[in-house]
Amino acid sequence: MSDKVWHLPDESATTAFAQSVARAVDGGVVVYLHGDLGAGKTSFARALLQSLGVGERVKSPTYSLMESYPLPGRTAWHLDLYRIADPGELEWLGLEALAEPSALVLVEWPERGMGALPPADIRVDLSYEGRGRQALMTALSPRGEGLVKRLDSN
Repeated sequence: MSDKVWHLPDESATTAFAQSVARAVDGGVVVYLHGDLGAGKTSFARALLQSLGVGERVKSPTYSLMESYPLPGRTAWHLDLYRIADPGELEWLGLEALAEPSALVLVEWPERGMGALPPADIRVDLSYEGRGRQALMTALSPRGEGLVKRLDSN
């Protein structure tokens, strides 16, 4: 599968990156967000959701674990699994809704929920790069490949 790298010198560049991803989203997609604490996972997710038209405040699901947002014709889900010690802890969340083909699913710390989550279409690795960040996007499915191709044409 293909990889694409973005250099994000500041938060406005992270927002612009998320906006370009939002323009490329065509239907449902599952995005796994990887990176150290403070690497920009929540900032990226917030900017992406706002770019897709979420009008309400997009809060971090660090304590609630999962937030949902209505979008035209689908639901967006934002999960932060940082506090999860075992994927079995997710049973009561009703994760079957994440498998809807039209759903947009953004998962921070997905490695903590492996086996309970739908497979990723896209993996985004955010890392520190000097004073800024770097984003490495990897397509993991045909849906993910389509998204990366649409990004290339934006």
